[in-house]
Amino acid sequence: MIELDQIEMSEGNGLHPAQHGECRCVLLVEDDPALRRYLQIVLERAGYAVVSAGDGLEAMKFLLNERVDVIVTDALMPNLDGYELCRFVRSSSQLSHLPIILLSALDQKNTTDESEQVNAFLAKPVSPEDLLAACATHLQK
Repeated sequence: MIELDQIEMSEGNGLHPAQHGECRCVLLVEDDPALRRYLQIVLERAGYAVVSAGDGLEAMKFLLNERVDVIVTDALMPNLDGYELCRFVRSSSQLSHLPIILLSALDQKNTTDESEQVNAFLAKPVSPEDLLAACATHLQK
């Protein structure tokens, strides 16, 4: 995992998630290591601090101990999937306010009712522009 103090803020990309000198932290939950790394780079280049988890269980453990500003999670993962992670976050009084962006290779019409608990649904393969726009939109609220 990346330590927050090791992340440098990117400038000149037109997207500024940091407000008043604060770096916004994204919890990225994806079981595919190559896609997780790619999305992490996209988010870091946009100026976000990124912590990553390989499944929902690892993400849940992280959420119980650290502060994040938004969760970007894959829907289908081993151990604890994105839908179960969403239920956990929404049922927690300390976490229920967090925006959740769900990534899925399935069409939203074919997903479960739990997808209604998310703030944004992005179909895979997700474009960097769509991911960054969703993060920016839900961090402004």
